[in-house]
Amino acid sequence: MSREKKMFKMLSQMSTTELNDAIDDSNFPQSTSTTNSTTKCCSSNSTASSNGKKSDEDAETANGVCKKRPSPLKMEAKSPEAERVLYIPGTPQTPRTSTTPGHENCTFHHDLELDHKPPTREALLPEMTRSYRLLLTGLGEDPDRQGLLKTPERAAKAMLFFTKGYDQSLEEALNGAIFEEDTDEMVVVKDIEMFSMCEHHLVPFYGKVSIGYLPCKKILGLSKLARIVEIFSRRLQVQERLTKQIAVAVTQAVQPAGVAVIIEGVHMCMVMRGVQKINSKTVTSTMLGTFRDDPKTREEFLTLVNTK
Repeated sequence: MSREKKMFKMLSQMSTTELNDAIDDSNFPQSTSTTNSTTKCCSSNSTASSNGKKSDEDAETANGVCKKRPSPLKMEAKSPEAERVLYIPGTPQTPRTSTTPGHENCTFHHDLELDHKPPTREALLPEMTRSYRLLLTGLGEDPDRQGLLKTPERAAKAMLFFTKGYDQSLEEALNGAIFEEDTDEMVVVKDIEMFSMCEHHLVPFYGKVSIGYLPCKKILGLSKLARIVEIFSRRLQVQERLTKQIAVAVTQAVQPAGVAVIIEGVHMCMVMRGVQKINSKTVTSTMLGTFRDDPKTREEFLTLVNTK
């Protein structure tokens, strides 16, 4: 019998455990941290098994590979970190709602351009209208000519719509659409249209937002991710801050194991003025939790986002 046949016969008689022990994997790169965590995880599973208990909360075994479930990111709505990211000094702090006493019958609330809110901004219209009229006069225009008669009021209403995010809260947007679900696989919603206003020049920037998160027993209604984008984009913004605010808001909503946000935007302050580079795009990203710590998870998200 040839040497190869003898070797094959010997290997065919060995158990799976004996085969694994016989494999020389010294040439493969080893990760000390991964090995230790896997060993610790499997050891804890063995202990739990010997005690007749099963711990699905901390670890799970799939295809013979034991892995530890990532712990959820914790961020309270009123925590100092959240306050620092979501609430900017000098901006409106308290969302105004249609239930404000004394405004129940105001016809202004039914202006569809303003999305029926907020009622307390009704008082801002006359002053803002006068300001736009003064601006037209400063430009040398005649605000009383036919084409400009209602322009100051239209512009005031438009500016209130562009910044309506100041009057919306995260709780109002989510509307209880958080559901218990035993899943920890990645959720990605990409190419969410975004329109915002540059706080440096008061001209628009727009683009697309992609959001991914790793659930920890809780998932968010898919449309709510788009609503979170609306809340923070409909303000005077910079793209860098907007990216982080969206990530922190998702973290507050469902305490996932990780959150990733990427925004690709076109800034009119670079297109129609200044350097006038019409093909330039700005890309910003925020990675929290597992997306920051685990390169493979981050790579999976980027692959999904960039797949057409």
